[in-house]
Amino acid sequence: MKPSLQVKSIQVQRIRYVWNIYAKQFQKVGALEDHHTCSAIHAKFGSGLTCNERNVRKVICGPNTIDVPVIPVWKLLIKEVLNPFYVFQLFSVCLWFAEDYMEYATAIIIMSLLSIFLTVYDLRQQSVKLHRLVESHNNITVTVCRNKEGDSCFQELESHHLVPGDMLVLKEGKTLLPCDAILISGQCIVNESMLTGESIPVTKTHLPQADNFKPWRMHCAEDYKKHVLFCGTEVIQTKADDTGVVKAVVLRTGFNTAKGDLVRSILYPKPMNFKLYRDALRFLMCLIAFAAIGMIYTVCVFALNGEEAGEVVKKSLDVITIAVPPALPAALTTGIIYTQRRLKKKGIFCISPQRINMCGQLNLICFDKTGTLTEDGLDLWGLLPCERDCFQDIHSFPADHSLPWGPVFRAMAVCHSLIVWEGKIQGDPLDVKMFEATNWVIDDSSGHKIEGQGSTHATVVRPGPKASSAPVEGVAILHQFPFSSALQRMSVIAQEIGGEQQVFTKGAPEMVAMLCRAETVPLNFESKLLLYTAQGFRVIGLACKSLQAGKQSTDLTREEVESDLTFLGLLIMENRLKRETKPVLEELSAARIRSVMVTGDNIQTAVTVAKNAGMISATNRVILVEANKIPGSFSASITWKPLEENKTEDYRGLAKAMGLEPRSPRVFTSAAPVQDDSPPTTERRIRLALASGQYHFAMSGKSYQIVAQHFRHLLPKLLLNGTVFARMSPGQKSSLVEEFQKLDYFVGMCGDGANDCGALKVAHAGISLSEQEASVASPFTSRTPSIACVPELIREGRAALVTSFCMFKYMALYSTIQYLGVLLLYWQLNAFGNYQFLFQDLAITTVIGVTMSFTGAYPKLVPYRPPSQLISPPLLLSVVLNILFSLSLQVFGFVVVQEQPWYSKTDIYSACLSVNNHMENSSSISSLGLHGMRDGAHGQTDNGYKSYENTTVWLLSTINCLIVALVFSKGRPFRQPIYTNYVFILVLIGQLGICLFLVFADIDDLYSKMDLVCTPTTWRISMVIMLAVTLAASFLVEEAVIENRPLWLLLKKTFRYHSKSHYKRLQRVLEQDSAWPPLNETFFSDSVAISVEGSMGGHSNPTFDSNEDAL
Repeated sequence: MKPSLQVKSIQVQRIRYVWNIYAKQFQKVGALEDHHTCSAIHAKFGSGLTCNERNVRKVICGPNTIDVPVIPVWKLLIKEVLNPFYVFQLFSVCLWFAEDYMEYATAIIIMSLLSIFLTVYDLRQQSVKLHRLVESHNNITVTVCRNKEGDSCFQELESHHLVPGDMLVLKEGKTLLPCDAILISGQCIVNESMLTGESIPVTKTHLPQADNFKPWRMHCAEDYKKHVLFCGTEVIQTKADDTGVVKAVVLRTGFNTAKGDLVRSILYPKPMNFKLYRDALRFLMCLIAFAAIGMIYTVCVFALNGEEAGEVVKKSLDVITIAVPPALPAALTTGIIYTQRRLKKKGIFCISPQRINMCGQLNLICFDKTGTLTEDGLDLWGLLPCERDCFQDIHSFPADHSLPWGPVFRAMAVCHSLIVWEGKIQGDPLDVKMFEATNWVIDDSSGHKIEGQGSTHATVVRPGPKASSAPVEGVAILHQFPFSSALQRMSVIAQEIGGEQQVFTKGAPEMVAMLCRAETVPLNFESKLLLYTAQGFRVIGLACKSLQAGKQSTDLTREEVESDLTFLGLLIMENRLKRETKPVLEELSAARIRSVMVTGDNIQTAVTVAKNAGMISATNRVILVEANKIPGSFSASITWKPLEENKTEDYRGLAKAMGLEPRSPRVFTSAAPVQDDSPPTTERRIRLALASGQYHFAMSGKSYQIVAQHFRHLLPKLLLNGTVFARMSPGQKSSLVEEFQKLDYFVGMCGDGANDCGALKVAHAGISLSEQEASVASPFTSRTPSIACVPELIREGRAALVTSFCMFKYMALYSTIQYLGVLLLYWQLNAFGNYQFLFQDLAITTVIGVTMSFTGAYPKLVPYRPPSQLISPPLLLSVVLNILFSLSLQVFGFVVVQEQPWYSKTDIYSACLSVNNHMENSSSISSLGLHGMRDGAHGQTDNGYKSYENTTVWLLSTINCLIVALVFSKGRPFRQPIYTNYVFILVLIGQLGICLFLVFADIDDLYSKMDLVCTPTTWRISMVIMLAVTLAASFLVEEAVIENRPLWLLLKKTFRYHSKSHYKRLQRVLEQDSAWPPLNETFFSDSVAISVEGSMGGHSNPTFDSNEDAL
């Protein structure tokens, strides 16, 4: 009998961990072992796994699936219904049905069901959307190579059977990758837009068969990603080598893959903790405590008067439903639904409605650069050709005359890695723009016979219909040395059809110039370069050389090819800001909302774009923070260098005055460090800017990671003034957002690519400008790909937050007003009648609750935010004072009515002579007794509720609810003035009209139905005067005290109150620190580093190249 293979395993957030009996710990599985060398991967996995090896790996690693089931509706329903708010509503409804208070109970049931349905529908839609994103991954048929007794055989199987180490065979045509894999033979062109957000085809080359002892990833260094095919990406073209097949070894499966990591970041976001929702529960606890006092009072009053036990229990429980408003959740949901609808009209879609209120608190927005602040691609601005070590006149694009034939033209036509895919030229936007400027075309035939080269898979470029005449039929690209971020360049070997072979190189101008013969580089090279980079242009250097005849292009090494080049000139590209970028950033700055750039682009471009966009003003200084690991040790260093701005102006001034640019020190970019011998005036100017806090830090992703590991104590200080974060990987973007949140910032993230997914999910409000994968992770998605949606969302968020506070205040006052009225009447063993309750609950409060939220957002963003918590002094003072006004009003009315000469406790018709015909029907309250509150016992003449106190207290409390609604309906500065909410104003006028009609009307049937009694006209006028005084007092206090911002600021200053936010405290500390920031100084860390590899945010995207030296 065969022993069965069993392993102990656990699953944490969809990642499997297996018990290692030797190490005595759980170990992560689902990926190929890291220790294999390049040659070992070729040798061990090159011919496929045996059946036995595969079975063992399948048991340990599990199936290769990214399985996200759609959450059943019943589960979502149960989770929502068990919300404490709805549990309380159920209790209230049951009690009301027991008391025959059917109408309002039915209304609350309908509103609650609607609220639950909308929430469940939203959650279900999210679940379905995510399921659809991943379901295609699990049903792919793949070809694998199996090793059967030393012989390799191919078999087709479902992708969920794949295990790490399996050998995949990639066929021609499009293929969606179901796992991460290492390419070991042939070449692939892959579309990685799902992960990087950029639909640029990427060329993947096979893993070299290097025979050394280094693990394959260390041997390949940062270029290892060029050999890895990532899950979820699409192979669009394969090119086989001599073996005739394109093969790849499975590296990672399931949730360990790049796509699995993205899905996990969506499934398991960091939980949001917003003060409003915490305070809402505290608010309810206070109301319940308030109700408990009323319950004790009720039990005492009725028990002492000999009421039945059952009735006492009913009445005391009823106090809770009066003091705690059951309509509150429905009213709040209504407000959010209206905001969601307004956002939808403006092209902003929301899949997480509870985040809308958070948008009202945002005070820091992180922006991606490419496609978010700037246009997606680059535009060709000009070409600065060089002949005989001198720059010629600049050739501007688009130009009237086409570019003349020559070495520069040939370089632009062939020095790229473009392909023709689906009839369109695809590749790096820079390459596309450069090639399009030549008006040549790519001949995408499968193979071309090139003289002296045999049959080769060469790409041929030929003059297009619009091209200027050229003396050649076309040029073949024989061999490519792909772009390397470490080398900062790419090269091709090309041959004119019927001509000689030539090398063309393009890359970072400084790097290209170093590879050129010195006599071919112009003397004013550095000053010209600085002139253009300082203006935010992207500058590319071009060079070429001829190759000796007879040499096979494949035999040449990269070092041989890229040496002794001839400098051809500079290609100047422009990455234009979007039209809306600058006004939006200015609006945010005016509203004191910080803007931070988090980009994968290089630091010089990022700093220049930040300046052009207005993130960094012209008078502010930029300090480059560079952190490096010290080779051979576990410590690191950090240096602060001011970036030089003044030389740019010097060059411009001199250029204008002399007509040429002077030779400068060897400085290549606008972001060059100031040398130690810089003039004292510059140093003084920088120090002055720093003293006034007008400085910004800029750092790369590499420096950020080293600071997080080795200089953890400096990170908060750097983040406080950090404005530009360049070369950031997706994991670092997420980590940065979390670090800002630790400083108590409310962080928004605005991005357009899937590489922003983690950060979009982690931020308090993530705004995606793309409708691709990023929109699944992001709570908000904008239909228009522009950052104009950011201030729009903040405006609506602020309005929604203020509306929520207004609703809380109104609901608290309405329930308190009703609660005080009922307790006053309990003193006389009386209460409100069913229709009196129904009128207040349904006709007044429910209608107000629904219409109060119609008020739109104020169009201007003010430089301060609404309060973030319910329990804030102004809000509490407003509630307390209005409760006191209501208490005074009702007690005054209750007491004074008993002092009136016409008042009679036993004869409720004595006040009006016009109702003599009812005299014989009058009876005392004490003789009838009180038959229970809201019990539906309607007598034809008197049901035990009618009394002068009841009529007075009910009319005063009902109109008081209208007064409170008007006073609490705030307009500016966060919402539009209240008169713009026409529906609400009409509702209030209508309700006031009905109430005044009830006060002054004397219709017997109506009064009998509403349990009211007739009172003299003088008393009715007295009640209106009391209400007018209450309105005046309430309005005056709200406007002169509660909404008086200068008064509260003065009180804060007087009592020396300071914000408790971490970043505010840190700001105060750094203002006193004259040594911060330390300019031109280097610090060294201790040798103990904090490991942050695993904590770099929720989503780490392995396709992203975070090398800071890339172009």
